[in-house]
Amino acid sequence: MRGEKGFALVLTLVVTALMVAAAVELIHQVYVDTSLNRNFRDGQQASLLAESGLYGGIRLLRMALSSQDGYTSLSDTWAAPFKQEDETGRIEITVTEESGKINLNALVNPDNTVKEETLNILKRLGTPLQIPESAWNALADWIDTDDLPVSGGSESPYYLSLSPPYSAHNGRLTTVNELTLVKGFTPEMVAKLAPFVTIYADQPGSLVAQSVRVNVNTAPKEVIMALDSDIDEGLAERVIEERNRLPFTNSDTPGSRVNNSLFDNLPSRDKVTLIYKGTLFRITARGFVKDAARTVEAVVRMDGTPEILSWQEY
Repeated sequence: MRGEKGFALVLTLVVTALMVAAAVELIHQVYVDTSLNRNFRDGQQASLLAESGLYGGIRLLRMALSSQDGYTSLSDTWAAPFKQEDETGRIEITVTEESGKINLNALVNPDNTVKEETLNILKRLGTPLQIPESAWNALADWIDTDDLPVSGGSESPYYLSLSPPYSAHNGRLTTVNELTLVKGFTPEMVAKLAPFVTIYADQPGSLVAQSVRVNVNTAPKEVIMALDSDIDEGLAERVIEERNRLPFTNSDTPGSRVNNSLFDNLPSRDKVTLIYKGTLFRITARGFVKDAARTVEAVVRMDGTPEILSWQEY
């Protein structure tokens, strides 16, 4: 009898332990499922906040641009970060201008010839960034639509010999990060180059895309120095100092400088189109709900009706 009672006690303890373990596992699974559902819900709300923030950023940018004439500059209201918070979450919006950068797709003319002025600008830009000059020829081959390599360039036979193999794009760049596929460019080089280049033309149309158009009011110092061989660091810093005091413009806008003469004596001044009011803007909207965060980033052309050129969410 004592043996049977002992066995029954052991069996009861085992069953109880199993029931406790099952209950703990059930509670844990319920907690995990609840957390996943809550995180998914917060992520969805953060995504909606970011998307609404981007459209709100477009409206704010449109209002800011409509209130001024003749120029855009880094002292404008749109250039300041915008934040808004309520009981649901938080939105942060930042706007940068793409028109102050060099258009990489302007390297090749419609007839597949290399645009020498653009090539020289990119070489000057790439020198302090330690980008080899041959990389720009490879980029020209990547963009042009034929399979004839330029001097120092590379077409599909080179890329097909790699592992894994792939073909040259033979078309316009669709992202700046696409440069990592081009011979001569490393991810580190592309990261250093990204703040100074764009893949978008300041105005729509293939003819406009042939020329380099740079807003001198928003261009970084590195871009200004690359525009002409006679622009040294001192002149570039003077340009930035002058534009901070009064933006450059070619109109009679109050509080701005008309027909500034800083660039008048440059030998190749006519090979780069300096503009004073940009139309391309990158809007980044971030939505935060508790621990969840989502970002929506878009490039928008603000020339008349806003046109979204790219959209990315992460």
